[in-house]
Amino acid sequence: MPVTAETQAILDMRAGAPALNELSPQDARKAMAAMRPQTDSPEPVAQVHEMTVPGPAGDIPARGYLPTDDPSGLPTIVYYHGGGWVIGDLDSHDAVARALCNRAGMSVLSVDYRLAPEAKYPAAAEDAYAAVAWINSMYDQQGGRSDRIAVAGDSAGGNLAAVVAQMARDRGGPRIDAQVLIYPVTDFNFETESYKVNGGGEYGLSEEGMRWFWDLYLNDHAEGSQPYASPLQANDLANLPRSLTITAEYDSLRDEGEAYAQALAAAGVQSSCTRYDGVIHGFVSAFEAVPEGNQALDQIAAELRSAFGMD
Repeated sequence: MPVTAETQAILDMRAGAPALNELSPQDARKAMAAMRPQTDSPEPVAQVHEMTVPGPAGDIPARGYLPTDDPSGLPTIVYYHGGGWVIGDLDSHDAVARALCNRAGMSVLSVDYRLAPEAKYPAAAEDAYAAVAWINSMYDQQGGRSDRIAVAGDSAGGNLAAVVAQMARDRGGPRIDAQVLIYPVTDFNFETESYKVNGGGEYGLSEEGMRWFWDLYLNDHAEGSQPYASPLQANDLANLPRSLTITAEYDSLRDEGEAYAQALAAAGVQSSCTRYDGVIHGFVSAFEAVPEGNQALDQIAAELRSAFGMD
């Protein structure tokens, strides 16, 4: 189907702006911040806490969202923002974190992992894993259940969620019960059909842009074959958490996300995948303007509630 009217309006608004890969990483971050919808009244949640999480290279900034004043016993969604491992921050995904907190009825920990090129692979992945380990230790200290953790993220954040699920399995914990991968980066591979039909830049995320992100993230291209960079290239995908993958029709990353969902299922993992037609990369973050983004958030919330027996 053609792009939706709401999606076309977003593309029209962006027309004429320089591509992020034409800017320095620092200017790309400023450009992303400038495009952020400005609001004086974010969706309210019961509590929001600025905090830090101990990481392998120092404290990692994070933001906690609570759906109730007494969150004891509730699962925690550890969320990783998108932005090609180069841009994005807690503020860029504040609206998504608030929406997930309320719709799922769960605590959310949004993680401001180290960005490239200042901190290259595997810095972001190690920070992402450290956040889950910290949440697990908090459960232990408070006498809570350790099987109440989900990981989620969009784009590069979806990559990190998938990678953390593999890391936790490979390293003997902590336990993760569910993963939500929103148009994730899963493979250092530009030969898919979705790159061929969507990678020219007319729908936002281009092949050239993704090459730029990868080049800034990796120390060298050989690392792109490592599973903690390209989770689709893992030799073994068994014994991973149940998974929901969300993809967009007009997205360069569509096929690799769907391939990962299929590979998980083939490995015996409970894995589902939904493609939203007529929309582009980033549509979930644009949920306030794009109805399909709202639908996806509702689907994600329902999946997480199901995973934790909260139906």
